[in-house]
Amino acid sequence: MSVEPAATHISHRKIPGFPIAGRSIVLTALLLATFLAATVAAQQPTDGAQFARWRTEIKNALYVPTPLPSLHTQMYGSFTPAEGVIADRVTYGTQFDMRVPAIVYHPLRTQRRLPAIIVVNGHGGDKHSWYSFYTGVLYARAGAVVLTYDPIGEGERNEQRKSGTREHDRAINTPHTPARMGGLMVTDVMQAVSYLLSRPDVDPARIAVAGYSMGSFIGALAGAVDLRIHALVLSGGGDLDENGGYWDSSNKLMCQAGPYKALSFLPDKAAVLIALNQLRGPTYIMNGTADTIVDIPHHMEPFFDDLRKRSAALSGTTDNLPVTYFIPNVSHRPSFVTKPAALWLEGTLHFPNWTDATIKTLPETHVSAWAVRNGIFIDRGYISEDKEGGVMALSDSVPGYTDASLNVLTDAQWKQQQSFLVYGSWMQHALAADGITGAAAAAAVVSVKKK
Repeated sequence: MSVEPAATHISHRKIPGFPIAGRSIVLTALLLATFLAATVAAQQPTDGAQFARWRTEIKNALYVPTPLPSLHTQMYGSFTPAEGVIADRVTYGTQFDMRVPAIVYHPLRTQRRLPAIIVVNGHGGDKHSWYSFYTGVLYARAGAVVLTYDPIGEGERNEQRKSGTREHDRAINTPHTPARMGGLMVTDVMQAVSYLLSRPDVDPARIAVAGYSMGSFIGALAGAVDLRIHALVLSGGGDLDENGGYWDSSNKLMCQAGPYKALSFLPDKAAVLIALNQLRGPTYIMNGTADTIVDIPHHMEPFFDDLRKRSAALSGTTDNLPVTYFIPNVSHRPSFVTKPAALWLEGTLHFPNWTDATIKTLPETHVSAWAVRNGIFIDRGYISEDKEGGVMALSDSVPGYTDASLNVLTDAQWKQQQSFLVYGSWMQHALAADGITGAAAAAAVVSVKKK
């Protein structure tokens, strides 16, 4: 049985509900807080009107529709994925009158408004991914409503209804399509927020987004423009950098490099995005120190210290600067299913069924062993011990599942609605929005090696 290495918290403040061990770390945090406060006092912060303009300009650059599309929510029944948990099958609207299929987990019984969490997947992930299901069951038992959905090109938004395809990585040779792809993904998150706000069991002041890898990037952009989001947990990412850096040069043109380059008009864009997230609420960033997928070895605590300093100078406050958490000697992981994340979320969302003391006594599960016991597929590129396979997930009673159980639509329903769901349809809409149709649209699509 693998034991996750001891992790290190270093931030500008103590993490709610999770004590910082070691005098040196506490001293570092206190010194950093003092330094940041002095830096903020010495500079003139940006005014609220400028932040509002930046939000509008970001949405415009990514073609996020204003106002947001109508939800037109459709329910397709419910089922019981685990003891004490109900899961609803729903679809709701997004760009170009298309639909997002989602599984929404919630407690079996409640008489109060609950916190909510939206899971934003990494590359190749969707609502069928192990960590989406695990997050749904885990935090529904804590007393939260958890929404998991298929990103464009995956699951029920794929022409063959397959997962792990990375279909959206196919480069489209037009000036605006990558920015539009990023904007679609941001819109999907914002529409998930709108859907949760429509539920009578959700507390509108306690909605969080948990993003992994690509989802950490999209989650950070959504948090920058959507003040309805209260908290972010970004795992395997969150290390936003400057023009020409990692995120601008990512080999994921459509969902990362292209959208991030589209924001190059922002002055010190990483600091602006973090400052916008400050004004929204708290952020928790979790990374392995050996994560080369998002260049964490070059984006360690000094990188985040500098980013916090620049962001605080813009916002005029040290409140809600991102808290960072590093796990030694591990790589790319969705760490929001672990005990440290649960403790941070408890301090931020206040789960009705958990306390700090409850979380600290809960057992943990080695994910690769759990996957084997339950016949759960994990991508061979991520099953290794230093990546997803080595995660020590909170709880030892999350059951297995089948992919078919996490479909929203029956085969007949999916075939009938396919044109409102899949990547190919979105692509045609996006090209048409730029005036590219017919033979010109066909010529714009180029094949690239999927990674």
